[in-house]
Amino acid sequence: MTKASDIAVHCSHSELADVVSLVPNPRNPNKHPDKQIAMLAKIIRHQGWRSPIVVSNRSGFVVKGHGRLEAAKLLQVEKVPVDRQDYATEADEWADLIADNRIAELAETDDQEIAALLKELDGKIDLAIAGFDEEAEKELQEQLSGQSLSDKYTHKIDAPVYEPKGEKPPIAQLVNQDRFNSLVAEIRAAQLPKEVASFLELAATRHLVFDYGKIAEFYCHADKPTQSLMENSALVIIDFNKAMQLGYAKMKEEISAALEQEENQTHE
Repeated sequence: MTKASDIAVHCSHSELADVVSLVPNPRNPNKHPDKQIAMLAKIIRHQGWRSPIVVSNRSGFVVKGHGRLEAAKLLQVEKVPVDRQDYATEADEWADLIADNRIAELAETDDQEIAALLKELDGKIDLAIAGFDEEAEKELQEQLSGQSLSDKYTHKIDAPVYEPKGEKPPIAQLVNQDRFNSLVAEIRAAQLPKEVASFLELAATRHLVFDYGKIAEFYCHADKPTQSLMENSALVIIDFNKAMQLGYAKMKEEISAALEQEENQTHE
């Protein structure tokens, strides 16, 4: 069995090269945090080398295996298996470097199957050798049992109770129509086909600015039929279940999307 600095080599390779002779690509976009390097080092120490470090004959830079190279340095080994490869162009070399991590990212994993395999391995081997430390395994189990961090928050909503602060405000103070009115005036002055003008006037309603503080005050002084209609319009939220049924969540998403689109256009 071939060995490199007392670590078994199970992969094909061109040579056993000195670690100090290998040059990482200075523009490598794949970053390797200390936690990952420590885990890689542990895996290599236990499993040996299952994949070589790929070096380009064209540039002399490492193309694949930057993480493995850092793990080798952490292990303080002198020799590592290297596969020297030819690339016709710089573009080919860059594409292979980027694809090395990108293709793995596109894979889909079966978490149920991973959990089952980890259960079988538990007690037989350090699960870190499989890429799962104790924290990662716990997180996986929580996700599968429906107890992930996001699920620990209650779905119960305690609605704040609004206390009237003064007199009923006039309707004119509930919404600022300045931008809306300006757009409608421009649309009508353009003498567009009726169908187009109607559509643009509907779109202009996005620029109505509601004062929800004054709307809440108005609601407190309004009669029951008016209050009911204000609830149905999601101007106020009294019953969250009812608001959800009336499409408030969908409305909120649409408003957010519209505002985001408008902001992006402003910055273009």
